[in-house]
Amino acid sequence: MNGTRDGPSGASPPTRNSPLNRAAVLTAALELIDQSGVDRLSMRRLGEALGRDPMALYRHATNKAAVLDGVAEMVLGQLTVDTCDPDWRHQLRLIARDFRRIAVDHPNVVPLLVTHPLATPLGLRPIGTLRPLEHILSLLTKADFTGADALHIYRALFGFLYGHVLTEMQEIVEQPGESTDLLRLGLYRLPIGEFPLLRGLASELAAYDGGEELERGLDVLLTGLTTAVPPSPRESP
Repeated sequence: MNGTRDGPSGASPPTRNSPLNRAAVLTAALELIDQSGVDRLSMRRLGEALGRDPMALYRHATNKAAVLDGVAEMVLGQLTVDTCDPDWRHQLRLIARDFRRIAVDHPNVVPLLVTHPLATPLGLRPIGTLRPLEHILSLLTKADFTGADALHIYRALFGFLYGHVLTEMQEIVEQPGESTDLLRLGLYRLPIGEFPLLRGLASELAAYDGGEELERGLDVLLTGLTTAVPPSPRESP
């Protein structure tokens, strides 16, 4: 089993007189990102948060990009993959729930987990961000999928998860104090002649529950994968 499902880990940032190390730098960076977002992070602000001269940080991270890569590795280190689980569907569901939990706990980190890696060639990504892929491939090949089919399943799962967390993080109510769901969501702005179905779903849209949507999507995805990509039959000894 790899990782932990017990929640975020990491020590508190050091005081001015305590030793400075990479873990402390990344923990402080994650706290700043959680508070203000990726764009507001700078080596200067990170140095201020740690009570250190920013130049001292470069011994532990060469630049801001290296800090962001480290934060992504640290956060994804919370993602558990039990490569020995005999029920691959159950394990993928647990992985999906873990990934959503990470996104909900650290919404400002989602771009580092979803969109940033897509702009980086696979072999140039931080090693820690590739471990979930390797572990999921291990899980699936142990379940008698070919390597190619295991990769297809991984891509289908994380394509769904990326879309789900981006959608959930963007669910915004325009006017929470309004009396109807149509007004709360701002759907009254849409011409009724062009968007009758969307306007008619105002109550369903307002009742969006990320956890429930995840489970429904996984039901559809895992059922489809079971049919479309069956494991290879074991050869008789």
